[in-house]
Amino acid sequence: MERVDAYPRPPRLEQCQRHIRVEALGMVLCESHSSLRVLETFHPPTYYLPPEAVNQALLEPAAGSSTCEWKGVARYFDLVGSASRLERAVWCYPNPTAAFAALAGWFALYPALMDGCWVDGQLVLPQPGGFYGGWITPDLIGPFKGDPLHPELI
Repeated sequence: MERVDAYPRPPRLEQCQRHIRVEALGMVLCESHSSLRVLETFHPPTYYLPPEAVNQALLEPAAGSSTCEWKGVARYFDLVGSASRLERAVWCYPNPTAAFAALAGWFALYPALMDGCWVDGQLVLPQPGGFYGGWITPDLIGPFKGDPLHPELI
């Protein structure tokens, strides 16, 4: 079990070999045994997926960007299928800060927008709140930032 209140601030980046599978718009977006996790106090991990494991044919660059004080400037992508589009559902850091250089070109996503995200075959719950991209797995102990039951963390 991992307690998210024990995760560090500033966040830590770690390699992960767990089996990751993401389905969106009725298709497999990613399947890999290699990912990077960002661990930050009170946040469930955000998983970053290697570019070679992501079906990039489903991604179209989206307008806008955001800035993370730790990682730098993120660029967004729409996830596009034959009949639907998920706007700004995926992001990456093309030129992250030095501390997060390993994230360059890797993709993260909002689990709440996907058909499903799995870690080692277990369905992930999305981090509460539309702003966050954390993946809640059964081995995590909250509370989690964004949870309306814990307004002190919002």
